[in-house]
Amino acid sequence: MIEIITGVVLAASAGLNAYIPLLGLGLLSRFTEWVALPAGWTWIENEWCLGILGVLLIIEMFVDKVPALDSINDVLHTVIRPASGGMVFAAGAGSSTVAVSDPAAFISSAQVWPVVVGIGIALVPHVLKAVARPILNVLTAGAGAAISSTIEDIDAVVLTILAMVAPIIALVVLGVVIFMLVRRLRRALRERRERRLAAVQPAF
Repeated sequence: MIEIITGVVLAASAGLNAYIPLLGLGLLSRFTEWVALPAGWTWIENEWCLGILGVLLIIEMFVDKVPALDSINDVLHTVIRPASGGMVFAAGAGSSTVAVSDPAAFISSAQVWPVVVGIGIALVPHVLKAVARPILNVLTAGAGAAISSTIEDIDAVVLTILAMVAPIIALVVLGVVIFMLVRRLRRALRERRERRLAAVQPAF
């Protein structure tokens, strides 16, 4: 079950940032003993792949912090983040890591279902993020974009590392992250509703 937790956390991390978990897996596999990718996923640690992921990550981190552009970015990543989630679930759950020395055969084999599961998991934080962001931008006059994006990037990095070395702790942290995303969305929706009600009330 530990390998499943690893895959779940990595997929959810991809829902926050498509490139951090892929790049993290590749770097950890290439330069450390923490991760050994399964045979079908060793391309992730290829230097060309790492370079491309690094460039895409830099672009993503910049665009996601600019009001309006971040919402366009979220629309474009409605495909990319779930796809990344599918890949990191399958690759991460099938890897030998500090916490998992012998992944289950049905995970490490090249089956389609781990990718499908990862896609579904990545969609959850992505949707929470994509729905809340434009509302927050309006409520904060754009100031919320950079703050929210930075927090999400940090969350993605922390989750990616913890998924490799301490999956149980990573799962707890993921629960906190999802809770905070839901709370942020509910607060944004409530504040938007209150502003609309205040705007239609007659002044005396």
